[in-house]
Amino acid sequence: MSDTNGPRALLARIRAWLILFVVCLVLSGATAFPLVTELRWLDSSLTGWAAPVGEALPGLAEWIHKVAGGVETAGAEAPYLLYGTDWLAFAHLVIAVAFYGPYRDPVRNIWVVEFGMIACVGIIPLALICGPIRDIPFWWSVIDMSFGVVGILPLLHVRRLIKRLEAAQRVIPTAVRTSPA
Repeated sequence: MSDTNGPRALLARIRAWLILFVVCLVLSGATAFPLVTELRWLDSSLTGWAAPVGEALPGLAEWIHKVAGGVETAGAEAPYLLYGTDWLAFAHLVIAVAFYGPYRDPVRNIWVVEFGMIACVGIIPLALICGPIRDIPFWWSVIDMSFGVVGILPLLHVRRLIKRLEAAQRVIPTAVRTSPA
């Protein structure tokens, strides 16, 4: 019978959650590279095969059309502006690499998980401050803020698991030392 709360089981659960988080982080970063193509596809889909969505949410369809046009214009007339989204994508990939530390040694590298949690919390003031400055509709800022909320949930869980692993690792050496020879 295996112990589902033992150190090995905790480590396996921590690693599974970290893999899921990193995959999501990489996917969210990788999608920033082909931004012009993605927005063109999304815009055309809201008047094509996904027209029922566009009709049900006309504000969303209008916003996507406006953003797609702006990004396409920037790509054609000032492609260096899109270089900023390349750096955004790169930052996601670099942050994902940092999570290899907690994957290898969660207790020693819990700070990376806590750093990720701080970044998730930071999304909220960023969206609330910069959204209005950049004329982003409030409902879109709410969508942006949801990434922080959704992102912090697995990290909170992972942090709890790491704390349990740390406690379990402290107990094991003591038990080994005090057991009869």
